[in-house]
Amino acid sequence: MTGAARGIGLAIAQGLAEAGADIVGVSATLPSGDSPARRAVEATGRTFSGHAVDFSDRGAVLAFADEVLEAGPVDILVNNAGTIRRAPAAEHPLEDWDHVLEVNLSSQFALTQAIGRHMLDRGRGKVIFTASLLSFQGGITVPGYAASKSAIAGLTRALANEWTAKGVTVNAVAPGYIATDNTRALQDDPERSRSILERIPAGRWGSPNDLKGAAVFLASSAADYISGTILAVDGGWLGR
Repeated sequence: MTGAARGIGLAIAQGLAEAGADIVGVSATLPSGDSPARRAVEATGRTFSGHAVDFSDRGAVLAFADEVLEAGPVDILVNNAGTIRRAPAAEHPLEDWDHVLEVNLSSQFALTQAIGRHMLDRGRGKVIFTASLLSFQGGITVPGYAASKSAIAGLTRALANEWTAKGVTVNAVAPGYIATDNTRALQDDPERSRSILERIPAGRWGSPNDLKGAAVFLASSAADYISGTILAVDGGWLGR
């Protein structure tokens, strides 16, 4: 479970633990000792292992993959690590573009490739990416984020085409406007927040807990015939 330290990742880790999974959590800021993620998972009676990995460092990501696989097989891989940088496209620093693409896309592929090989060898596995509403739309002042999340949708379908017949399903959840650190700038902007809420049929910002059910479903045997799907959890936003 990448990006497990807080927000959506923490909620999904807790949801999977509540459904019976032991969790290996990883984030750039996740300590190996006590953490909210560890407490949430262990409260369910499942085990938790915490790891700090910088997803802008591909070598560190691949070393982490080796470490995890040495400890035992991985049944479910949730790719939730991500970052966002905001600036108008004409002024968007190229280093911000490179950083976002590495964290949100390239390292996601590298980790999935490494762990996916072992899933394919075993003939079973579940891979779940975190996409976004910006897998379908362009957003404003977040060109790198929009490009990376559009690419995650394409990568989900590409891997599903190759891996599903071999027992490994690949899907993604696409969160809508969820109240997390990544959307703090939007929540704090009265005009943007109001315009967003006016479009959401549910009439509220989402909570990280709203992602639990979708992730658990896609990780379960109930979703064995679902692959290559981008499941929006958006309060009805895309239906407008």
